[in-house]
This record gives sequence, structure tokens and C-alpha cells, in this order.
Amino acid sequence: MGLRTEKAVSPTTGEVTWLLVDEETYRPHPEAREFALYLRGAGRSPQTQRAYIPRIGRFLNWCQGRGTDWKAAALGDMTRFKFHVERTATRRGQPPSGKTVNAVLTAVCEFLRFCAVHGHVAHEVAARLSEPRLLTSTPIGFDPGEGGQHLMVKARVLKAPEIERAPSILTSPQVSEVLSAARTARDRLLLTVLVEGGLRIGEALGLRREDMHLLPDSTYLGCRTRGAHLHIRPRQDNANGARAKSGRHRVVPLAEGTVHRYRDHLSEREKAAEADACDYVFVNLTGMHVGRPMTYSNAKQIVERIGDRCGFRARPHMMRHTAATRWIRNGVAPDVVQTLLGHASSASTAVYLHAQDEDLRAAVDRVSAEAGR
Repeated sequence: MGLRTEKAVSPTTGEVTWLLVDEETYRPHPEAREFALYLRGAGRSPQTQRAYIPRIGRFLNWCQGRGTDWKAAALGDMTRFKFHVERTATRRGQPPSGKTVNAVLTAVCEFLRFCAVHGHVAHEVAARLSEPRLLTSTPIGFDPGEGGQHLMVKARVLKAPEIERAPSILTSPQVSEVLSAARTARDRLLLTVLVEGGLRIGEALGLRREDMHLLPDSTYLGCRTRGAHLHIRPRQDNANGARAKSGRHRVVPLAEGTVHRYRDHLSEREKAAEADACDYVFVNLTGMHVGRPMTYSNAKQIVERIGDRCGFRARPHMMRHTAATRWIRNGVAPDVVQTLLGHASSASTAVYLHAQDEDLRAAVDRVSAEAGR
């Protein structure tokens, strides 16, 4: 008898909560249910909930299989669980990366800390998971404050080593190819705001038509930002569950080509009468859900299929990585890129400062060529 992840939809509000339920009785796991409700109440995105709950279920099932009381898990038990995750192949038959292992440990540690705060487990259980460490060198984006460089921080005891790699991006020819392979004006516009505006997919799917300010002057709309742009507004009531992860409003400038593609999209959606009453920018144009706002799974499938037609891997977040990398390589200041992406910390933007393999090769070849003159 184990636990499995199930999606629970509120019959009154339609809100989604991911739960761990008993495989035989379908009775929700009480502590995991409280944690899921906490994630939702704290404004964590549905994708975060969907990622965390199966990872917690994996830990609870592992404890049950070993006869270990998860409420009294010792550091040795957590270490063995870490070994279990590291040695279990992924769906592709490959060992998990350090980042994947740490994602599982992060979810489990956060769950146990939540349980400790609410009295479900002893505080010692959560306290074992972290220890004070002296921070002698600050990472990029870390603010040491007035305490100087020698700071005591709480670090997780168990952590898998991660190999830092620059995010996967599309080349300029590949960007042109995916845009050409889009079969509708809507899909072409979606790809454009992702790859040129650097939007997260949840931010794009949450856009309303009132967020699109496409005239040179928008003062009549009560907006002082000049030039074509769009507004990312955090909303908690999106019918498709889309969320702006940062939870903060920001403005993203738009190029002239994006404005033309938006106009093409409006002309296209006029053919679907059901879409006229929907204020979302990206809606379903065909099928039984025509006129309803697009969901994350629908948009993800569209981007992946376009990549398949082009013969290479394409994912929504790759478009955001591509936009950020382009800006950095073209000399845009990191703080400007941080603002465009909506990052709360410069440490999140710093990943785009890592040199790509081709950058390293070009540097060596350039110096070698100059030395041979």
C-alpha cells in the first residue's frame, strides 16, 4: 500500500490542489494535504505544487518500503534516501543530475520543516537537515549587508554536487526556423513574446488584451511608458492557472515585429466567434475548448511539436533562456537583463554570464590567429 499523486479540483472555484492519496482507499495523506494547501495559500505556482508533491510522495513511499518512520527520520535515513535518488535511473534510463537530486531533497526538506513548525514532527528532525556554516566568499548576487564578508548562514547538510552549465538555447537560425514553422498567427506570437521578450510561459498565458500597449503613446490608457510594450501583472485568479512567478508587476518593451504579429493574431482569432468574449491574449482557436484561455500543457505541446517539425529540441523556457543570452551577448548590462526577466536576485541572472563552449573556442582561436600573424 503506497501513495500516489492525484489532482483535486475544487467544484466551486475550479482551483487545483495536488494531493498524495492512498492507492487503495484514495484517502489523502493528512500532512501532505496540509502542505499542499500551504503551498497554494502562499501563492506558489501550480507548477511548483505539481513538482513538490510527487517528490514528497517518493520520500514517504521509500520510508514505508524500508519500514522507516518518516516522522522520526534520522540524518542517516536522509543520507540513504539521497543515495536511493542518485542511483535510480530517470525515465530516459540515465542517472539523475545533481540538480535533479537536489530538487527532490529541497522538496522533502521543506516538507519536513513545515511539519516541524506545525507540530507533526519533532523540531530535531528538521534541525538535522541544515547546519550553520561560515560564508567566506559570497556568490554572485549575494548581498552581505553590513556584516561584511564573513557571515554565518544555514546550509543544507545533504546536497549533491551540481555541474554548472549555461542554459540550453536556440541559435539565431533555429529561432527563425521555429517562427517559420508555427502554423498559426497565435503560435507565432506566443513564440515571439517568449524568445524576444523573455517571458515565462505562465506570464505569457496570463496576458490579457488590456496588458498590450502597442501605440507609441499610451497616456490615454493611464500608462506613462512610451513605445510599444506589454505589462506583466501578477494575478491569482487566472482561469487557466497561469501565474507570474515573481509576483511583481513589470513592463516589457516590444519590437515592431511583435506588434505586427499581434495584429495578425487578432485578425485570426476573429474567425473564432467564441473567442470574442475572452479577454486573454492566447486562447484556443479550435476544438471543444475553443475560445477558452490556453493552458500550460497545451502551450508546451505546441512548442515541442514545432521543435519536432524543425528537427531539434524546443521547450518554452528555452525561449526565455535564448532571450536572456542574446541580451548578455549583445552587451546589455546584467542589471537591465535582470529587470527585463523579472528576477528578484541578480544571482538568478548570473547563470547567463557563463561562457558557452563556442565562446571558449572562439576566444582560443582568435588569440591563436593573432599570435600566428
